[in-house]
Amino acid sequence: MINVIIVDDEPLAQDVLETYVEKVPDLNLVKKCSNALEANEALKTEEIDLMFLDIQMPQLTGIDFLKSLVNPPIVIFTTAYPNYAIEGFELNALDYLLKPISLDRFMKAVNKANEQIKIQRKISDNEEAIKEEGKTQEDFTFVKADKKLVKVNYEDVIYIEGLKDYVIIRQDDDRVITLQTMKSLEAKLPSDTFRRIHRSYIVNLNRINAIVGNMVEVIEKGKAKHLPIGKNYREDLLEIINKNRL
Repeated sequence: MINVIIVDDEPLAQDVLETYVEKVPDLNLVKKCSNALEANEALKTEEIDLMFLDIQMPQLTGIDFLKSLVNPPIVIFTTAYPNYAIEGFELNALDYLLKPISLDRFMKAVNKANEQIKIQRKISDNEEAIKEEGKTQEDFTFVKADKKLVKVNYEDVIYIEGLKDYVIIRQDDDRVITLQTMKSLEAKLPSDTFRRIHRSYIVNLNRINAIVGNMVEVIEKGKAKHLPIGKNYREDLLEIINKNRL
């Protein structure tokens, strides 16, 4: 859907454009404004994609209004005066409609706007996707334990052990016991750092010391600790190990 605003001081011209807009299912008329000041307020409060903008208006011309906008929507000028066309296009207006405006000429301009908006939205979506991919995850989380929220730094976690509805987060110098399932905790942890290796164990990949047969060796309190690798998790773990193998 394309949100539209009409800016024209002539009621008849507004009505003609409104009638045309209503004929196009993709267009949504948000507001009709009789001058640039009204339009300026509308642009502050509404998400506008396309503006039909008259040039000769009282107080502020359409040309001067467009020059004042930092981030204007797509603009199609509507005017009875052809001599402003060059200046309009220098301001990057998409099109320039001369009154009286015919429906076929209106549709040609709208189709151009539609294509332009599709491109803009695709670029915007791609930028958002890049931002999302570039986001760094927090290197800690909070878990509820002993009637308080305890901060757990991921780098301090050696492994996590499941015990019915509780999990024990084993750290270098401490342990945190919290009431939740392994499945729910696993979903919250960054998958590039933590991996489920057994029904009852999640290991910090950075803390694996060795793979010994069907066991993962970690160092806990200065001693080797061996955690079993479950049959259903072995293939996934070995794939990660092989990617980082010389």
